[in-house]
Amino acid sequence: MAKLSLPDVDVRGKRVLVRVDFNVPIKEDGDKIEITDDTRIREALPTINYLREQKAKTILMSHFGRPKGKRVPKYSLRPVADHLHTLINHPVIFSHDTVGEVPQKIVAAMQEGDVAMLENLRFQPEEEANDRKFAHELAELGDVYVNDAFGAAHRAHASTAGIAIFVEKRVMGFLMEKELKYLHEELDQPAKPFVVIMGGSKVSDKIGVLKALMQKADTILIGGAMANTFFKAEGIPIGASRVEADKTDLANELVALAKERGVKFLLPIDVIETQEIKQAAKKQNTSRLSRESGIADGWQAVDIGKATIALFQEQIAKAKTILWNGPVGIFEIPDFAEGTIAIAEALAKSGATTVIGGGDSVTAVKQAGLADKMTFISTGGGASLELLEGKELPGVAALSDKS
Repeated sequence: MAKLSLPDVDVRGKRVLVRVDFNVPIKEDGDKIEITDDTRIREALPTINYLREQKAKTILMSHFGRPKGKRVPKYSLRPVADHLHTLINHPVIFSHDTVGEVPQKIVAAMQEGDVAMLENLRFQPEEEANDRKFAHELAELGDVYVNDAFGAAHRAHASTAGIAIFVEKRVMGFLMEKELKYLHEELDQPAKPFVVIMGGSKVSDKIGVLKALMQKADTILIGGAMANTFFKAEGIPIGASRVEADKTDLANELVALAKERGVKFLLPIDVIETQEIKQAAKKQNTSRLSRESGIADGWQAVDIGKATIALFQEQIAKAKTILWNGPVGIFEIPDFAEGTIAIAEALAKSGATTVIGGGDSVTAVKQAGLADKMTFISTGGGASLELLEGKELPGVAALSDKS
């Protein structure tokens, strides 16, 4: 059922409690914390700026890192608040506590158009425990609740789910709305041909998504270490490659399911192999993979090979809709990034609706300098996978229905 969105409610002069996902990557330099990628902060700006324009009092809350319910200085949101200040060119009032007297006084003193940020939700063990009392204390800081944290929507925590019973109006922010539009509505009835590119390391992590997507996809392209499990299931030698040896039955099941549903299910036909996973290590392109000619003993697959790149490019060029989740090689090492970058370039040239489904594929697209060529890039890794699998996300279920 459709959920209430931000323009559906009157926020003028109201205290608006906004759950954002500011769990950004950082680099420590002595006592200084540097944000290395502020994409998640920038993605929330349309919601924050809209609330400021509407003269709302905006109270932001987020988790940051994994402090495990304790105050860990490097996971303070203070540097994030300072960075947001520079992005919106407006002071961001920072509360050193998440709930209690400090934030209550800050919120009471806020003027229309002001922005405040609470300290890291995960400094409180009650957040991940979805504690009712903690959720109620958060709810008391606002009149309206906005969830713009798609990346945390698959978690039933106090700030994403528990808070719902204490706030009457619960709406999705603009980022949440955009994520649901592309990952749910757009892919529910995709323009055909629909090509899915699935990479990453484990078949077991993607089983639910692959099964769900087989009901809609015309072609599925498999890459990354997860391909090794399919090779092993087919009797192709995999050398020292990373593999889920106990998941070959699962791999066979997926291949059989694709055949049954008439889905073209393509594995790499060759790979780049190496004996050492490091830059400038010796590497070679295998010949065409078969039971007689696989990955050499002591060598391991680290990228798709040249013939596979050509095969995958051919399928991508025919597509009208493409979903990509997971790199097809160890792209973090430049020598093993050719396949992943080639996939990104093929998507950029395709003319199809291109949806990047979160996680490492997002990093890969940015690394290739092609982020602006994609139709949509998701900010949620686990959340995007669960949504694609057809699961209900607690953070979305908690929002008010449009009706």
